[in-house]
Amino acid sequence: MKDPDFTLGIEEEYLLVDRRTRDLARDPPADLVALAEAKLADQGQAGQVSPEFLRAQLEVQTRVCRTAAEARAELVKLRRAIAAVTGEFGMAPIAASTHPFAEWRGMEATDKDRYRALERDLQGVGRRLVICGLHVHVGIEDDELRIDLMNQIGYFLPHLLALSTSSPFWRSEDTGLASYRVAIFNELPRTGLPDHFESYGEYRRQLDRLVAAGLIDDASKLWWDVRPSARFPTLEMRITDMCPYLDDAVAIAALYQCLLSMLWRLKRQNQRWRIYPHMLVRENRWRAQRYGFDAGLVDFGKGAIFDFAGLVEELLELVAPDAARLGCTAEIAHARTILKRGTSAHRQRKIFADAIAGGADKPAALQAVVDGLIAETLYSGSP
Repeated sequence: MKDPDFTLGIEEEYLLVDRRTRDLARDPPADLVALAEAKLADQGQAGQVSPEFLRAQLEVQTRVCRTAAEARAELVKLRRAIAAVTGEFGMAPIAASTHPFAEWRGMEATDKDRYRALERDLQGVGRRLVICGLHVHVGIEDDELRIDLMNQIGYFLPHLLALSTSSPFWRSEDTGLASYRVAIFNELPRTGLPDHFESYGEYRRQLDRLVAAGLIDDASKLWWDVRPSARFPTLEMRITDMCPYLDDAVAIAALYQCLLSMLWRLKRQNQRWRIYPHMLVRENRWRAQRYGFDAGLVDFGKGAIFDFAGLVEELLELVAPDAARLGCTAEIAHARTILKRGTSAHRQRKIFADAIAGGADKPAALQAVVDGLIAETLYSGSP
């Protein structure tokens, strides 16, 4: 089996907010996506913006990238283009997984057949989906290898979630969770960790049963934490929250890319990562959802909870040869900065607490959180 390409593609979903009220934009222009597409086409980047389930959302996609640095440069242009177009209508994007105080009631679904069908199917569960996620595609052309690596990568998904958390607030309340988005998403069918499959053939047989029974149209309705993409020869990671700071998103994407490369490297040496029962991995998934990285995660090989900073150092050492080969050593090292500075969930809570301490009432403090998210989303440093 030849080495996979391990190409990288990143999808980001943004919430659109009204700059005056800081609330979600309830009635964005119907041609907003077309305007953004036109602006990007002028820069040679057509076909990289699409609507999302709700009208107050947009999604952008990088092209197929060879390196994390290339993906970062694309995202800089995409974020700036979305900010420029939405700014003409008094709006701004925020790269966070929930809005601090918006009400989901009254939000309108995008007028597309797919989204109307989802709304009919999911009912109240779907109407609450005012959430956004960071999705990372890594190119793995061989079908069997894609399934093999999907079976193994699940162990590391809570670690990636812990680095990404950006959804502590929901409907004006601190939920006590670092990623409340995961709680909302868990209400959908076919979410969470994927089943273990012995082969690509077994995966296809189970998928085809669902399709034949009329339960789903295709593999795009499998909303697992990681899945074989329905459109591309990639393994798509979907567990992570959106990251307002661009470098955080790129670090997580590069670390996922390196972890898959590490698992392939072990396979070439006739080794593999131990596959732990889902009941164990789900405990780490919950810890990351609840605490982010503040309370550590379980090392199931050692059978104890360990400080997350130490686990990150172990991960960085584990994938160091892969990062060197893929050219992303600097990008994954940024995980240390996330630990030092905190995730968006930490910063949102601090902004809120500081505003309250400064005499602001609760609505004003939540608006300050939105202002912080706008500023972080639009900050990209040097391309």
